[in-house]
Amino acid sequence: MVSGRWSVVSRSPEETREIGVRIGRLCKAGDVIALDGDLGAGKTCLIQGLAEGLCVSKKSYVRSPTFTILNVHNGRVPLYHFDLYRLSDIDELEEIGFREYIYGEGVSAIEWASNVKDAIPAECLRIGIRRAGEAEREIEITATGERYERFIKIFGTQIYRIINGNKG
Repeated sequence: MVSGRWSVVSRSPEETREIGVRIGRLCKAGDVIALDGDLGAGKTCLIQGLAEGLCVSKKSYVRSPTFTILNVHNGRVPLYHFDLYRLSDIDELEEIGFREYIYGEGVSAIEWASNVKDAIPAECLRIGIRRAGEAEREIEITATGERYERFIKIFGTQIYRIINGNKG
């Protein structure tokens, strides 16, 4: 299995969101993004950017679906936003049709993915977010599989532009 890794420090919530936008623009139906990080690390902020990159309407406010496990947002492809923080039993995933979503027609963004390691496809984009200061976040992106390896090469070029001040 092909694997690639990219690390970047985001200096603000706006940069974290912009990283999400860039990821969203590269996503296509069937993509799986597995996110992990402490409470308040910026997972939902990144997913808000992801939604923007997927052309989800700004009227469809993206927030953590903590109490519902899943929120669906319509864009150029659907965004399936999972938050598995409060998942009490892996059987709950089957009850909501988790596999149908992650192998479906949208992009699956899964917060607290480490809570269901065995349910996440081997080929996916894994994102870890850690606090590095008051506003700074260390974001590590790991690509597994050929699709995501290509994805991360394109993404890396775009992130280089972001951190060097060229948003183009």
